[in-house]
Amino acid sequence: MDIFSIITLLGGLAFFLYGMKVMSDGLEKSSNGKLTANLNKITKNRYVAMIFGAAMTIAVQSSSAVTVMLVGLVNSGLLEFGQTIGVLMGSNVGTTLTAWILSLAGIDSDIIWLNLLKPKNFAPLFALVGIVMTMISKKEKFHSIGNVLMGFAILMFGMELMSTSMEPLADMPEFQNLLTAFSNPILGVLIGAVFTGVIQSSAASVAILQALSISGGITYGMAIPIIMGQNIGTCVTAIISSIGVNRNAKKVAVVHLSFNILGTLICLIPFCVGSVLFDWAFISWSITPVMIAIVHSIFNIITTAILLPFVKQLEKIANFVIRDKDEDKKRVVILDERTLSVPTVAVNKAFDVTVDMCMLAKTSFLNSISLMNDYTEDGAAEIDEFERKLDMLQDLISTYMMKLSKIGVAEEDSKRIAKILHTIDDFERIGDHAVSVTKIGKELHDKKTAFSPEASKELEKIADAVKEILNITSESFKTGDLQLAGCVEPLDKVIDNLILKAKRRHIKRLQGGVCTKELGFALSDVLTSFERTADHCSNIAVAVLEAQNGTFDTHEYLHDIKHKNNEQFMEKYDEYSEKFTLDV
Repeated sequence: MDIFSIITLLGGLAFFLYGMKVMSDGLEKSSNGKLTANLNKITKNRYVAMIFGAAMTIAVQSSSAVTVMLVGLVNSGLLEFGQTIGVLMGSNVGTTLTAWILSLAGIDSDIIWLNLLKPKNFAPLFALVGIVMTMISKKEKFHSIGNVLMGFAILMFGMELMSTSMEPLADMPEFQNLLTAFSNPILGVLIGAVFTGVIQSSAASVAILQALSISGGITYGMAIPIIMGQNIGTCVTAIISSIGVNRNAKKVAVVHLSFNILGTLICLIPFCVGSVLFDWAFISWSITPVMIAIVHSIFNIITTAILLPFVKQLEKIANFVIRDKDEDKKRVVILDERTLSVPTVAVNKAFDVTVDMCMLAKTSFLNSISLMNDYTEDGAAEIDEFERKLDMLQDLISTYMMKLSKIGVAEEDSKRIAKILHTIDDFERIGDHAVSVTKIGKELHDKKTAFSPEASKELEKIADAVKEILNITSESFKTGDLQLAGCVEPLDKVIDNLILKAKRRHIKRLQGGVCTKELGFALSDVLTSFERTADHCSNIAVAVLEAQNGTFDTHEYLHDIKHKNNEQFMEKYDEYSEKFTLDV
């Protein structure tokens, strides 16, 4: 074995890790977020959570990615710490699938159909089909499936390179001497843990062990402790990701580590005692890639089955290691970048936060309308606080969405990202107009003055229409109700007409000396805030409607519905014109 063999080994590892990333990204996109729907409900039952954790790990092909995602979800307050324990256990089972796929490399037969099961034989076909799908198909789903196939082919090419680079080791006396050290179970566990911790991938670590086993130099006595250690080593990623998070999120990493350490002790002690007392013959047998996959699965299934009933005890261990503090309970990260490891979860969380922003903007403006007639300093201070929160959320969401866009997401998630980015500015501007209306309420209060009875009645009627459009818009954004979103633009047109009529009447009152110029300016400012708030509602509704098609040409959409004899538009317009009128 020379320097070129080492280069080949490292290159093979690089291909393996890159192929796994490409494949996992494709799997996550093609799953279309189905595995992450109703996450909170799924994880409340430990057994369902365990199945979900296994399915999620199979989907993204990385238990480390799932663990990091859980740390982020707990840190952002989306999940309770206790809900993650079952998912963590399931991820240990799900990660064994990769070893099973790689174990097919050990098939040796003259039968052509059986030989086709060897990954190195069918992987090139996967690569060909994958590249054709990505180049020819225009559908996002087929692109994702193509990436899965290409990622798998790259992964298997890396595995083949690693196996080839290790073939000379079988004839090296130095390697044989080194392997004798592996026969010590404690040392085997440490080697497995350290190596896996360094490369931060248990799947890659198991793959290297399988590649080594092809040389015939790895025995059951060596492999079993190393496999146990690999499960401990994979906790390093979660430990690193827990730096800088709140205490509940740190507990996720503690549970992951304690679960794998306890699982190793549960299996290692009987293994060592049995080896001494019964002198098991199989200990000295050479292990194959298939048997490594079997041992890996058995170990993870046994430890999960034994420890799953003790979820509460594992939770207590984490609570003992990481003590809660009062100030830490108050600190919740709204959008944690750790959730970006699974984009669909990140999009779901970002949308939930945007819905909160939507409701906050609506509440702020509705409260500002009340303050015009019943102004209080506490109410005004609350509006200012709402505005600060809206500004903060706008910056937070936009930054988070930009980072998410660079990762690459499924087509449906891409539409939701566009919908979020096209609406957060409107939510923030509604908050600005709430502040403007509040200032007018303060001015009227401080000067102990009020609008004329006629102007007050007109404002009340227009305010009712604005309240209606805010309620319709917020509900359509929250639920994605397209029919409801379609009602916004007709109402916006009605509000525009009401405001135009109110301004004309105000001019007549000015000319008749019924209203002062000072109050006229205040009335004009209120009407402008009403009008622009309705316009922002229109923009939001268009984003909800256009998100379905992935197009966001607001001007073209509005032109089409107003000028192409749209019956639905006219029907709703007539309905709202009758409901909200200044002539009653």
